[in-house]
Amino acid sequence: MLTLIKNGDVYSPNHLGQKDILLAGGKIGYIRKQIGIPDSFVPITVIDATDKLVVPGFIDSHVHITGGGGEGGFRTRTPELMLTDATTAGITTMVGLLGTDGTTRKMESLLAKAHALDEEGITTYIHSGSYQLPVRTITGKVEEDIIFIEKVIGVGEIAISDHRSSEPTFEELTKIAAAARNGGLLTGKAGILELHIGFGESRLQPIEELIERTNIPIMHFHPTHINRTEELFHDGIRFAKRGGFVDLTTSTIPKFLEEGEVKCSKGLKMMLDQGIPIWNITFSSDGQASLPIFNEDGEFKGLQVGKVSSLFEEVRDAVLQEGVSLEDALKVITSNPAQVLKLKSKGFVHEKKDADLVLLTKETMAIDTVIAKGQVMVQDGIPVVKGTFE
Repeated sequence: MLTLIKNGDVYSPNHLGQKDILLAGGKIGYIRKQIGIPDSFVPITVIDATDKLVVPGFIDSHVHITGGGGEGGFRTRTPELMLTDATTAGITTMVGLLGTDGTTRKMESLLAKAHALDEEGITTYIHSGSYQLPVRTITGKVEEDIIFIEKVIGVGEIAISDHRSSEPTFEELTKIAAAARNGGLLTGKAGILELHIGFGESRLQPIEELIERTNIPIMHFHPTHINRTEELFHDGIRFAKRGGFVDLTTSTIPKFLEEGEVKCSKGLKMMLDQGIPIWNITFSSDGQASLPIFNEDGEFKGLQVGKVSSLFEEVRDAVLQEGVSLEDALKVITSNPAQVLKLKSKGFVHEKKDADLVLLTKETMAIDTVIAKGQVMVQDGIPVVKGTFE
């Protein structure tokens, strides 16, 4: 199957200008100023991208694809992600993980769900582990999960500075980070340690101690929820200035913002104004996670569910409301996570990369068309491919 996208204004995410793009075999075959169709040629699907922006498919590096939650009892377990939740949000690649519940949510189920989403049309990877220690694995060892299971690219989300964590010691975190790094080295994978940062006063201190006292490079740590409090956000700025990667969470509720959470679009602008290099910043949605509310005594009071749709909404707000350039805003959900996670075929509109593309309307930046691995998943804003049970 050949697909030709014509007359689109292409952002790779760097701006390439008006180009035609030929897709073949799930890959980007050619990018040229103009690509014609010869007479008596094989069947080819033509998509007119006039007045559209053509950008890389979005990468969501933190999604609870099997559901999460449970902090308020069994009835508060959040539902699994459905295919069109992702595709209508422009997401063509995602990383699944476990969260608070690593007991009734199993690594085996996480892996199976990742394969199911792959079969339905998008690309998925997973991390071993959950909030608590010991690390939940499939093979029994972190290194072996990364080495022997293709979809496992790191460990996470391990919780620190949070009342739901196992309060990991320096030695425990060191061993996990080292295992993730070694597994990554032996496979060419990221070997990343995804760290949930809670509301505790220690904030990033456990990671900073690891960096100071061990030889593990800062690039192997990916702290998320950096925007959850103003104090943590400013710690994140200092961490990024040291060369670390920081991840801002796009899912939120008004109560969190009222209590001091930094809105992602504003946070991106603030970080850039502080001189943080754009490639050190990523966004992720925390999709399908619970957004729980606790009182001062740690008692559960209610929850809402994280939405993957928030990922691009915050990128769009960064451009339209905060004045961040489209190139920079796109990077936090395309090229940056691709490079942090070592997803070599993702994140760019380049020849020989995977044919993961999103077409946006120019004026409103609304998602019009989504293509994953060369297949049109969403057209005119409507899903044309649905999950098995949708």
